Amino acid sequence: MTQENMPDTPPSLSKFAFDIEAFLKQLTQRPGVYQMLNTQGVIIYVGKAKNLKRRVSSYFKKNHEERKTTAMVAQVARIEITVTDTESEALILENTLIKRHKPKYNILFRDDKSYPYLFVSTGKPFPSLSYHRGAKRRVGEYFGPFPNANAVHQTLQSLQKLFLVRQCAESVFNHRSRPCLQYQIKRCSAPCVDGLITQAQYSEDVRHTMMFLEGKSFNVIDELAHKMERSAESLEFEQAALYRDKIGALRTVQNQHLINQPGVKDLDVIVSTEQANQICVCLMMYRGGNLWGSEHFYPKYLESATESEVLSAFIAQHYQSHTVPAEILLPLKLHEQSVLQAWLTHERQTAFKQGSSVALKQPTHATAKGLVQLALTNALSGLKQHLMQKATQADRVEALQESLSLACKPNYIECFDISHTQGDHTIASCVVFTDGVPNSQAYRKFNINGITPGDDYAAMFQAMSRRYSRLKNEQATLPDLIVVDGGKGQLNKAIEVLKLLELEHVPLVSVAKGEGRKAGLEILYTPHDEEGIDLQADDIALHLINHIRDEAHRFAITSHRAKRTKVQTHSSLEAIEGIGPKTRKTLLLHFGGLGEVKEASVSELSKVKGISRDKAERIYDFFHGAL
Repeated sequence: MTQENMPDTPPSLSKFAFDIEAFLKQLTQRPGVYQMLNTQGVIIYVGKAKNLKRRVSSYFKKNHEERKTTAMVAQVARIEITVTDTESEALILENTLIKRHKPKYNILFRDDKSYPYLFVSTGKPFPSLSYHRGAKRRVGEYFGPFPNANAVHQTLQSLQKLFLVRQCAESVFNHRSRPCLQYQIKRCSAPCVDGLITQAQYSEDVRHTMMFLEGKSFNVIDELAHKMERSAESLEFEQAALYRDKIGALRTVQNQHLINQPGVKDLDVIVSTEQANQICVCLMMYRGGNLWGSEHFYPKYLESATESEVLSAFIAQHYQSHTVPAEILLPLKLHEQSVLQAWLTHERQTAFKQGSSVALKQPTHATAKGLVQLALTNALSGLKQHLMQKATQADRVEALQESLSLACKPNYIECFDISHTQGDHTIASCVVFTDGVPNSQAYRKFNINGITPGDDYAAMFQAMSRRYSRLKNEQATLPDLIVVDGGKGQLNKAIEVLKLLELEHVPLVSVAKGEGRKAGLEILYTPHDEEGIDLQADDIALHLINHIRDEAHRFAITSHRAKRTKVQTHSSLEAIEGIGPKTRKTLLLHFGGLGEVKEASVSELSKVKGISRDKAERIYDFFHGAL
């Protein structure tokens, strides 16, 4: 409906499936959450309100300039209300429901991943420094979060050169008797070998590492400078030179960051920008005054959403599952800033068990303005790359439509591949591409059973039958195109499945490897083209097909290897009498793998917690044979 054709009067209350006037009359004025549902019972919008009666009434008792709101209100058939004690509780519930139901008319951010951390195992005599993601169950100190794995690995590399703290696994450290390569290239002080470094010296390196990660690099430099002076006064010039080099390396690392002021709190900078009907939110993370990286988010675009609404939605959704910093810097004051600030403070106090508060601020001085401007520059750069990638993917989808003479664009593609080892542990993969981009959350794998080992045709038949019989029974959306990895044989099996399920109308193509199995020489076969379609090696349609086929192959191989490893690991240890799941896990963690368990002696096995001499002998005899 265009702006000119929009009605001049409020929507008629009589057209709705329930009595809205009566509903509004009895509606409470307390804070809470409201869910709007359509005639199919699907939640199309979730909102919160300080005063439910006033907020919900506003949808039905006035005209709306935004086309989105007008269209949404026209679909409302029922409203469900949840009353809360406070507005902060309503905020939490609102975003929980948004993440769970993903309503059509809410601003949605895909942010379901956990951020990585750096972990220092301070509970050990010689602590290690390592990458960590997931639950914080181990005893030690966690530093982060980092925006991505690359930022963690870059920091680990810098710390390796600065402080020589070990980064090896406990199973490796406990079984070393001589220095490894990391010691030889001066990336570790080799605490695993007696006599190379004392525990006091190593503890000092660990302390400096943790100070650096806490943003106290200036304090570390001051300590090293005093030691350098004392060494020089004692005529220990080689030691003084080592301190000098370490100070220089620390200053180099400091200079890589925009801010490196001592005492600066943990800080997130959040900005948004919009272009070509696409929004980009940029999050830049500063910890201890150092920039640890940035990340971009692209929510579903809503033409009527203001910048304040977008940033508020991001903050509410993002910090429900991620660490809240002491300060969040924003380009403008949010309409709900006080409510968000109170909620964030509660979340931070709960997480850190202390009275630290959270401040939502706007830039007032030069440094803060510089941080916001840097974030905006990153947001614009990320958005341009995102739009360019979307345009490129759209071109590939259109080219594929033309090459296969499809009636509509194949925006939703599924591809199947089979993987096994000489017929054992057969796995079929199904990968999904949406708008030319992998949609990994929709990937599926199928354990294939009841077939002749090595029969790829039967495996393909079983996987596709299970997949599309389920989609048909659930009346779910079918793909615009099905791709199978293989030649005419696999194509015929796929045709057989679709005929059996009366789904012949779904487009189908198989990808046969060309001469010499070289990339770019593939032949495409469809049910209507037995001669095959031979595309040029530089055709972007073929590039998309190859990308899909390769992703299906990768996912099948990965899933197959995981299954094979699991079966091999469990089949060996589970066969030993008296060795239960906890003992198996303890053995594998202690030695680092099944191969090491097999090679361990009785005395080594006996050292494992929970393994008696009798059990150790039983395990050893199982792998080596009884005397």
